[in-house]
Amino acid sequence: MKEIKNISRSRAQESSAAIERLYITMRHLFNRGFYKPMGVSGETLREALLALRPEIYGSIAEEKVELSGLLYVIERLPVGIEECRYINLTSDEGYSNSHFQAIVPPKRRRNCYRIDEEQMNVEITRGRSDIYDILTHLTFIFIESHKIKDRVLIDENNNEVTRDWQKLEQAALQTKKLTLIEKEKAISHTANVLGRTFAEVLSIYDAFGTSEKPDRFLHVIYWLGKLAMEEVVENNKRTITFSPILRERLGHHIHGEIWATNIKEVLIQNELLERPIHIISANMHSVMNSIFAPNVHKTKFKDKSDFFIFEELSKQGAHDVRDKVTEVALKQGMISLPDNSGTNIDVQIFDTAKIDWAKSAFPKAKIGKEAPVLIVMDYAFGEQAYETIDELLKPYKEGKKVTLLNVESVSIMGKAGILEGGKGDIMIPNAHINEGTADNYSFTNELTAAMFRGNDIPVFEGPMVTVLGTSLQNRDLLKFFHESTWAAIGLEMEGSYYQKAIQSASKIRKSINPNVKVRYAYYASDNPLETGSTLASGGLGTTGVKPTYLITIKILEQIFNVNK
Repeated sequence: MKEIKNISRSRAQESSAAIERLYITMRHLFNRGFYKPMGVSGETLREALLALRPEIYGSIAEEKVELSGLLYVIERLPVGIEECRYINLTSDEGYSNSHFQAIVPPKRRRNCYRIDEEQMNVEITRGRSDIYDILTHLTFIFIESHKIKDRVLIDENNNEVTRDWQKLEQAALQTKKLTLIEKEKAISHTANVLGRTFAEVLSIYDAFGTSEKPDRFLHVIYWLGKLAMEEVVENNKRTITFSPILRERLGHHIHGEIWATNIKEVLIQNELLERPIHIISANMHSVMNSIFAPNVHKTKFKDKSDFFIFEELSKQGAHDVRDKVTEVALKQGMISLPDNSGTNIDVQIFDTAKIDWAKSAFPKAKIGKEAPVLIVMDYAFGEQAYETIDELLKPYKEGKKVTLLNVESVSIMGKAGILEGGKGDIMIPNAHINEGTADNYSFTNELTAAMFRGNDIPVFEGPMVTVLGTSLQNRDLLKFFHESTWAAIGLEMEGSYYQKAIQSASKIRKSINPNVKVRYAYYASDNPLETGSTLASGGLGTTGVKPTYLITIKILEQIFNVNK
């Protein structure tokens, strides 16, 4: 009889299994309607996250508190959530018409409402990816809160705490700004509470602060530790609930359908619906600036390159120079559609028939008899990409009249993690591999790596992984995708969802041109395989300006037939 080999699982396989467990568990908890993250119901989620040890959460599996990961998460959650024992995930249920003030996290566009001292409502209008994102972040901060509790709670029965905790409490509850001496004393005690050095805490302290709360770092640490202690001493567990309306609506494309219908109605009003259409997923400034900015500011920035002008436009506080470009764009056929559907995806529509090409950055544009229409949509979030594009590509129905959209191309420009190279490099995918499922999408990309060479930016070409959440990636799993025969060059969150919608509309439903052109290009916002270059290490600054505009210009050159 042949001996069966003892096969041990690699870390990549363990990580893949942990991600699968996380998503199955999150769906189960969502269907159940509520759970207690630090109770029995949240145990599987905690164990899977600790087994995975994502790069973005740094030292999550160690005793010391993870500071960079905590900052990354806090910037994506509403101010004050650390004080709340009850977190309720809701659909858009009318809170915008109430006395409650919307709280929008600085790095995530989602409306949140503080209902009372103990409860925070978080609106979910961007699909399942939004839920996964929030639940993993909350699981992380609750794990960290229990690390704080373990270091400061001496006796559970008598509620006895360390002197460091008492001093931190005094500083955190101050209403006035701390003096330098008071701040450094507080940091000294907090460093002991966190298992970190004075220098480590000092270096990240101000990043947590706001103009209203410069000492917010102490406040966050105090409330995380306080609620964790109350969970143990008083058995007063934090609870996450999902509203019945959210559970009923999720997956029904409600927000995506409203969003797409709004766009089509504006196209009808402006007699643009039957013209050739090019859809571009990008930010709300690069297409407009690429077309109009060089000419608008040629006098102000005389003898400067176009990329210098784009950098000036991207600087904080450059409202005047940006407003001048917007003013010209609006006069030359741009229609601005701020979102009111709940998708948080703003849109710009460009009627190229109204552009004065001689005064644009594309004087050699050849737009043919029927001038194309550009629909520029802001970035979608994860699975929301499928919901929005799927709805946008559907025919427009008005009574018995059905109008098919003449979509000639769909172009996706975005940020992504790179697996070979560094921040600011460019990635050109030829396939999207969907992590966690057997789905993969091969396509002919109209953009090639050769088009971008010679611009002092490294360019990589190959498959890219569409991940279920950037906060769930770890080194072992990403190394597997990069070094195995998958040969993945990067990771992002929307590519396969876009391609799934495009393929179903063009190849199966036949609602758009079966030969629709697709363009995908990404610039690297981080390298999760490189220590100190994960998303938690901070933004790109001006490093991202050149690749952003280079990709945008190459997309527009193809749409405007500049090189033909």
